[in-house]
Amino acid sequence: MSDSQTLSQLFALDSLLDTEEIAIRDTVRRFADEKIRPHIGEWFEAAALPVRELAEGLGELGVLGMHLEGYGCAGMSATAYGLACLELEAVDSGIRSLVSVQGSLAMFAIHNYGSEDQKQEWLPRMAAGKAIGCFGLTEPDFGSNPAGMRTNAKRDGDDWILNGTKMWITNGSVADVAVVWARTDDGIRGFVVPTDTPGFSAPEIKHKMSLRASVTSELVLEDVRLPESAMLPEAKGLSGPLGCLNEARFGIIFGAMGAARDCLESAISYAQDRQVFDKSLAAYQITQVKIADMALEVGKGHLLAYHLGRLKDRGEARPEQVSTGKLNDVREAIAIARECRTILGANGITLEYPVIRHANNLESVLTYEGTSEVHQLVIGRALTGEAAFR
Repeated sequence: MSDSQTLSQLFALDSLLDTEEIAIRDTVRRFADEKIRPHIGEWFEAAALPVRELAEGLGELGVLGMHLEGYGCAGMSATAYGLACLELEAVDSGIRSLVSVQGSLAMFAIHNYGSEDQKQEWLPRMAAGKAIGCFGLTEPDFGSNPAGMRTNAKRDGDDWILNGTKMWITNGSVADVAVVWARTDDGIRGFVVPTDTPGFSAPEIKHKMSLRASVTSELVLEDVRLPESAMLPEAKGLSGPLGCLNEARFGIIFGAMGAARDCLESAISYAQDRQVFDKSLAAYQITQVKIADMALEVGKGHLLAYHLGRLKDRGEARPEQVSTGKLNDVREAIAIARECRTILGANGITLEYPVIRHANNLESVLTYEGTSEVHQLVIGRALTGEAAFR
């Protein structure tokens, strides 16, 4: 950040991490800076991402499902996983989304709710980045209300027949396996669906202005026949998919602060170099006020993320606490990105700088894994005891 003091020093953030966590953070930051950052503007502009190549590199790095135990997964702490998400999203939200969907949604679902055969078949390859997963919950008419899903699974002898449509699915058209949630006569159940199964298709969603460096797809299931063994045996009802979403939301709490930090660092660097009326833009009071206020929110967002990481590592993090972190850190991150754009002036709208890319991406992050309004109502329910969802 600044030549005089970094954000980490201002809040003494490293004092809250152990040597292993700092080493993991720095390793991921180095990988992201060397392998991804030089290309990310081009990928964003082209709306194209080399997912296979990236997944294998991330697998070698050990970040895919890194917070899961066994089956080739690294078994790291929740805090270490959060730090990895932070560094990846400091480059681009689309990269963190790739890792979140792979590890915290698809892999987590199989790891927590799957049979031993399902785990052995998929998790080692997914951890290595040799197989890519996606997570099919959201539908065109059912985002915040997944209980209303129309995708259904019907018995046909010993098999299941799946029909329905899922929407806004990260990795969908490049995935080897989809975890799909469907309504059955026994309630909502999850299914492990190889994407080469007849009747399964995943057309890519085009014309996005956000998360362009990410593959987003529709999932279409037309009489997809699956054996009994495709069902996730330990997931019954909405608690299964909602448990997965809570995992993904946790990574977003850290990730959003990565995007905010990158915007702030870019704005400070720009302000130090930009000459306005014979002195640097950084020397003006109004610029310093903007920078100071943003630094406070980035620092507080980091502290909240670290605190929730420690709670999660102790098995004490509650869903409403995760909602608090997601609501605050994403909301502040997008406000910071917009404010940084004002410091960069017209240069702030170009892909020569990362700020407008982060701002556009955060528009999606603000909505997915629970909109801000949903998280406000989760917090409101926790504080009042009254559910206002209906």
